[in-house]
Amino acid sequence: MDGSLEFPVATPPAPGETIAIAPGVSWLRMRLPFALNHINLWLLEDGPGWTIVDCGYALDETREAWERIFAERLGGKPVRRIIVTHFHPDHMGLGSWLAERWRAPIWTTEKEYLHARMMSQDVGEASAEARRDFARRAGLDEDASNIFGERQGNYRRGCPAVVPTYRRIGDGTAIEIGGRGWRVIIGEGHAPEHACLYCAETGVLIAGDQILPRISPNISVQTYEPEGDPLSRYLASLKKIRAALPSDILVLPSHNMPFYGVHERIDELAAHHAARCDDVITACARPASAADLLPVLFRRQLDRHQMGFALGEALAHLHYLRGQGALTRETSSDGVNRFRVA
Repeated sequence: MDGSLEFPVATPPAPGETIAIAPGVSWLRMRLPFALNHINLWLLEDGPGWTIVDCGYALDETREAWERIFAERLGGKPVRRIIVTHFHPDHMGLGSWLAERWRAPIWTTEKEYLHARMMSQDVGEASAEARRDFARRAGLDEDASNIFGERQGNYRRGCPAVVPTYRRIGDGTAIEIGGRGWRVIIGEGHAPEHACLYCAETGVLIAGDQILPRISPNISVQTYEPEGDPLSRYLASLKKIRAALPSDILVLPSHNMPFYGVHERIDELAAHHAARCDDVITACARPASAADLLPVLFRRQLDRHQMGFALGEALAHLHYLRGQGALTRETSSDGVNRFRVA
């Protein structure tokens, strides 16, 4: 879907290295222990110090890569602040460690901070049973549903601690970094209050996971909000962000490569979800559960980690179409929610 995009850099930085990607912005890349095996992080020159944007997943090798950068790339200047785009563990993960390491505050949005605190406490049998029930109602069998129960505590593997205090940012917040003005633009759907950072002076958007060039951000109904409609919020966010940005900016995403063509990519993402909705409507000519839709929406083998994202994404499309009046939902005698064309 990225044929209309322009990628100005062909090779990403190695872990522990940096690439100057825009005025005052350096690009870092750290490993992730998943099929999506990397995350892009950013260092912003900030006068007498530095601002970090996003933190990486809590792996020893990531801490070692950070220490190498601190020793070789900061020019003896300290980290003054850490901005976290959203609460997911590859972004918030080492935030507490970085904050303690530099005595620097975490800046993030209120919902992202509170979700991080919530997820760090997401343990116990009640939580596990809620996850199993979520999976059963979505149509998974008992064995597959138990996988969801085992997922509790996964957040803390990547984000072992969350700072006790933070500084709140929100939609429209102006942040001066290194004498340049950055504005927060909030996106929803992938995360509850995802902070993108836009610098009009340099024409740069740090997009986090809200806009990715080669894959669609995961838009999932979550086990803690089983009636949620994240896809409607995501599509509304795309419209808002498109209207707020000129077409010629450089987009710095959290995964894959920096690119030009933000309007084209937003249009592609909206079209992608429209096509998926068409597929769902076709599949729901007869009653279908979210589990029934997995081979319709994902034509590849899913591992255990991917299964959770896939089920949540199937539910996101079902809930969106139900909210639009295109589908109805009924709960069968087996307790499974099934959807069909209205």
